[in-house]
Amino acid sequence: MSENNNKSIFNGPTGPLIFALTLVVGMMLGRGCDDVSTRQSSVGSRISHILDQIEVLYVDSVDREALVDVAVDAIISELDPHTYYFTKAEVEANAESMDGNFEGIGVEFIIKDDTLMVVSAIEGGPSEQAGVMAGDRIVEVGGVEISGKSLDNKEVMKLLKGERGSLVELGLVRNAPFARYDVVIERDRIPIHSVVASYVLENEVGYIKINRFSATTAIEFEKAMYDLALKNVSSVIIDLRANGGGYLNQAIDMISLFLNEGEEILYTEGNAVARKDYVSRVDGLYKYLPLAIIIDENSASASEIFAGAMQDNDRALILGRRSFGKGLVQEEYDVPDAGALRLTIARFYTPSGRAIQKPYGKEVDYAHDAIDRFDSGELYFEDSVKVADTVVFRTSLGRPVYGGGGITPDIFIPLKRTGEFRALAELVWIGVFRDEAFTWVDAHRGTLPENFSESSPVWKDETKGGKAAMKRVVEKLGLVWPDNSSEEGEEEIERIMSRFYAQVIRIMNGENSFYRALYEGDEAIERALYELLEEERFGIQKGRLYLLLENETNQSDSISQTLNIH
Repeated sequence: MSENNNKSIFNGPTGPLIFALTLVVGMMLGRGCDDVSTRQSSVGSRISHILDQIEVLYVDSVDREALVDVAVDAIISELDPHTYYFTKAEVEANAESMDGNFEGIGVEFIIKDDTLMVVSAIEGGPSEQAGVMAGDRIVEVGGVEISGKSLDNKEVMKLLKGERGSLVELGLVRNAPFARYDVVIERDRIPIHSVVASYVLENEVGYIKINRFSATTAIEFEKAMYDLALKNVSSVIIDLRANGGGYLNQAIDMISLFLNEGEEILYTEGNAVARKDYVSRVDGLYKYLPLAIIIDENSASASEIFAGAMQDNDRALILGRRSFGKGLVQEEYDVPDAGALRLTIARFYTPSGRAIQKPYGKEVDYAHDAIDRFDSGELYFEDSVKVADTVVFRTSLGRPVYGGGGITPDIFIPLKRTGEFRALAELVWIGVFRDEAFTWVDAHRGTLPENFSESSPVWKDETKGGKAAMKRVVEKLGLVWPDNSSEEGEEEIERIMSRFYAQVIRIMNGENSFYRALYEGDEAIERALYELLEEERFGIQKGRLYLLLENETNQSDSISQTLNIH
């Protein structure tokens, strides 16, 4: 239920009764009872009786379903921040993104100038097979013309998505050369990839970017690792920045690729749930491969489990900033004809015993945590990083680690101060880079060379190139283009153009090329490369990470004995 609906119900004529109903529900849930089924029957009977009386006798008409929704929301608000009730529509939308596929025609689109434009036809999807190309305008669906100011994303999704095997006729216009043509497309399953980039960096170091843990992530990850192995990589960087998590079993399958049989991955435990240990069941195929993992303040849940298991087993170097701190186990229960309840039943603990979950409760403003981190300077200065748990935990080789609020990295990488660059910050906030990149590419279709780069004449052209186009966009939006006479202004222009160029590359060449361009010179990746290759602070033997201690002459021997290396 939306915030507005909540307010109208509480503030309207039914307000006092809703408040009373909520109190009754709360009291009934708080009472102890040995017989769970009896308690459920009693609670259900009382709530139903109260609602019956309200519905029949109350002075004004009421919406019974709305009353139930408010009562449910009130109950859930008394629990932890991650227990949640989903409506049927929310359940369906969430399942689609986490299942790793949806059913439709397989295009990425934008709506620009009241027209539906194809940004790309998804590789291997039905639109690509039907000949649909980036830059095509979809002007008709099923014989009905679509355009105008009323066209929005919701309407487009409704028109294009549908059951696998169903047919839809599209009318398209292609600008270069100009032509109108019609195609009939059979809808199919369209993959939603969670491993969005995989390529080789310098010195045979592989790079993998994962944006969530969906139902297909482990399979995608194994394929990416196999492809990198075929290219003879000597080590791998796994990027989990802004990865909000997902399915636990996917993270476990991935972690197992890097551990010995029997090594602990994590354990869970709750008030009504006995401790359950998760260990690697096989010797991982890549158990000796040196690893670095990058996390940030938006890496949560399964991302933290992955990073925590690798850190506690001294299996990878963790770089970045302290992760989000979401370490609660949820189980989803269907609510017949209404939606689903995602209920917290236990907590996650890393192999060393660290709790990942950050503090919550009546004394804690949980939703304000991101702002608190920003205000405290934690995102910019390592000495400002705070952990809730002062207990020192130890990795398998004795390195100190801390719990009680996310995973603290081994090497701190500060956040870039985008806020100091006003034009860049506002462009990021408005979200114009992708749309304007499409417009630029669309205007130059047929003239862009195959080896297009930032040094290409078409990109550097003073009137039609990338910088000229972006400057016009900034000025059209009423923003101020940075002054290039100062060092700070030059830096801001460089960062604006770097983002713009990456989006242009994405539209031309896909996700892999996008991330390679976006992260060119990225501080976290550069530091990970340095640590993996130089081994000045950390050493790696047989895939195990250890601190290089000063003035310890027998370091190598002691580590060899610990790891049983011969």
